[in-house]
Amino acid sequence: MTFAPTRRQFATTLAAAGVAATLPRFALAEGEIKLKYGTAFPADHPGTLRIKEAAEAIRKDTGGKVDLQVYPTSQLGSEPDMISQTRAGAIDIMSTAGTNLQTLVPTAGINGVAFAFKDYDAVWAAMDGDLGAYVRSALAKVNLYAYDKCLDNGYRNITSASKAIVTPADLKGFKIRVPGIPLWISMFKALGASPTAIPFGELYSSLQTKVVDGQENPLPIIATARLYEVQKTCSLTGHVWDNYWILGNKRAFQKLPQDVQAIVTREFDRSANDERSDIAKLSESLRTDLTAKGMQFLDVDRSVFRQALAKTSFYSDWKAKFGEEAWVQLEKAAGKLG
Repeated sequence: MTFAPTRRQFATTLAAAGVAATLPRFALAEGEIKLKYGTAFPADHPGTLRIKEAAEAIRKDTGGKVDLQVYPTSQLGSEPDMISQTRAGAIDIMSTAGTNLQTLVPTAGINGVAFAFKDYDAVWAAMDGDLGAYVRSALAKVNLYAYDKCLDNGYRNITSASKAIVTPADLKGFKIRVPGIPLWISMFKALGASPTAIPFGELYSSLQTKVVDGQENPLPIIATARLYEVQKTCSLTGHVWDNYWILGNKRAFQKLPQDVQAIVTREFDRSANDERSDIAKLSESLRTDLTAKGMQFLDVDRSVFRQALAKTSFYSDWKAKFGEEAWVQLEKAAGKLG
C-alpha cells in the first residue's frame, strides 16, 4: 500500500496530471501547452505567489512552450468543484487541504488529526516521508496525482471575543465556528465545545453578530480576513497543522513530454519549499502585527489539551476510520496518540 516515488516523479506528476488533458486542445495546434492551476488561496497569499513564480520559471525554462495560468481566490469554483474538475481533466492542477479530500479519499485528511505534530520537524518528517507517500498513493487511485512537496497552511489557533481559552476546561460550552469537516467537529465536541459549521464567507459576520463566540484558523488567515476586528484574544493552541496538496490529473500528467515533466517537477519543488519558509516567517511577524492591532496572544500548554483529548474516544474513533496501516504511519512522526 505504501508508494514512494521519487521527488521528480511526483512533482512532475502533479503538474502533468492536469496538463495531459489540455494537450489535445492546445499543444498540437499551437505548439504550446496551456495549463490551468486553481486555488482558494487569495492572490497575495504565499501559496499563490510562489506558484506564480513557478509558472514564470516553467515558461522561461521551456522556451515559452508551457503556459501555466494561475487562478486564485476560487475563480475556477469551490474547492469541491475544483477537485471534481481536476479528476475529470477540466482543470489541470489545483491545491487543496487534505481534509477537503476526505469524502473521496478518507486517509487524505489524516494530517488534520488534533495535536498530532508537536513542531515542523515532525510535520515534514511525516509529510515528506512515509505518511505523505501513503496518502499520495491513495490519491493516485482516484486519478489525482499529488506532488511530493505539499504547501504549508500553518497551525490553526483559537480566537475568542468573550473569554480567554487557556485550558481545555475553558472550551466547555464555547460556541466556536469550524469548517464543515467531521474530523474537527468531533475534536471540539470531545473537548466540550459547541462547534458550528459555518462557511468561511460568513465567518466575519457570524463573529460580529455573536452567532458564535470564536473561531480557529492559521494566523495568516486571521490577519487577511481581518478577524482581529471582532476577536479579542488568540490562544496559540496549534491544535491542528493544515496542509495544502498540489494535485494534478494523473492520466494527463503521463502525456507530458519528459523534459517538461522534469522542469515542472523542479519548479514545484522549489516553490513549495519557498512557500513553507514564507509561512514560517509570516507566522512570526503576524504575531507582532496583530498585537499592534489590539489582539492579545495567549501561550498555552498544548500537551494538556492533547492529554484531555486522549481521555475521550477521539483518537480511537479516528484510528478505526483511518485504518491501522495509516495510523501506524501517522504515529511514526506524532508518537503514540490516545
